Amino acid sequence: MTASAPITTAVAATDAAFWLIVAECFGIEVPTFQGEGPSCGHPALFIRLSRCNLTCTKCDTKYTWDWSQFDPRKESTKKTVAELMAWAASSPVELVVITGGEPLLQQTRVVPLVEALLAAGKRVEFETNGTIAPVSELVVDGVRFNVSPKIASFGMDEAKSVVPAALEAFVASGRAAFKFVASSVADLDRIAELADAHRLAPVWVMPEGTTADAITATTRVLADAVAVRRWHFTTRLHVLAFADARGR
Repeated sequence: MTASAPITTAVAATDAAFWLIVAECFGIEVPTFQGEGPSCGHPALFIRLSRCNLTCTKCDTKYTWDWSQFDPRKESTKKTVAELMAWAASSPVELVVITGGEPLLQQTRVVPLVEALLAAGKRVEFETNGTIAPVSELVVDGVRFNVSPKIASFGMDEAKSVVPAALEAFVASGRAAFKFVASSVADLDRIAELADAHRLAPVWVMPEGTTADAITATTRVLADAVAVRRWHFTTRLHVLAFADARGR
């Protein structure tokens, strides 16, 4: 895809009808990578949508939902599908990560954007908390889901953050990896319970931390126990490389 590629007619036609509440877009002016999960290390563009249906105390993007600390008028804006597509099409980077917040809260309006991205030769990854099942229009070639159910140690009531029907839909899609944040071996025991109960596979474990020292320390706490379970292990590359700077 070249910077001069035109916006598709389909996107132009839906421009007036389809807009999204966006927190930020990054990866073009200052290039970056996917920092987590199966595509860790791949060059990536990020479209971070605003709003979330959970209120995790350890969330590192509270500016997408916590209006007790942040002003939504300053932290979010409405962008049309055509605007977002033009932005992504201006870069040769293939991978577009749609994250949040919880991006599937807006999934009906995301569909035409994803269709246009795929038509332009991009591939799409959703970073989702796994509480909302994807619509069928998103369960297509070129789209993957990094599903990150939040366990109790992340500061969220599992009665709200673990939704069996939604997890079953992601499993059935055949397009999901299940990525859990963990800080202790006890967390791994809970992840194993959830993986067994809901047939979640493949499982990826990511050490909790927002500094390089914390990521390193937690990696060493978890590594042996993750290896014994034959799960996948991912770091948080953006934290190690860019000190968790916003927009990286």
